[in-house]
Amino acid sequence: MELNDYQQLANRTLTGNEQVLTNLSLGLASDSGQVIDLIKKYTFQGQELNRDELTRELGDTLWYLSQIALWADIPFEEVAQVNIDQLAKRYPNLNN
Repeated sequence: MELNDYQQLANRTLTGNEQVLTNLSLGLASDSGQVIDLIKKYTFQGQELNRDELTRELGDTLWYLSQIALWADIPFEEVAQVNIDQLAKRYPNLNN
């Protein structure tokens, strides 16, 4: 799936009012925290890493990121490309 296609398909489930950006930001923080909590429990509490739950939480985080970018009229593929370009500048001596 292409990232821009994902962004548009995910947008079908967006609901809200004039506070949509606040809702998206709070949701991103909340779901990012759930990802972090799963990793914390695995790393420091000896729990098994539940791959299915981690995948779902990462997907929820991806949804919020895609919708914030869409709200700002930024294609999600542009977000990914800018990040890859930034990483290439930051780590110029690393191979693909």
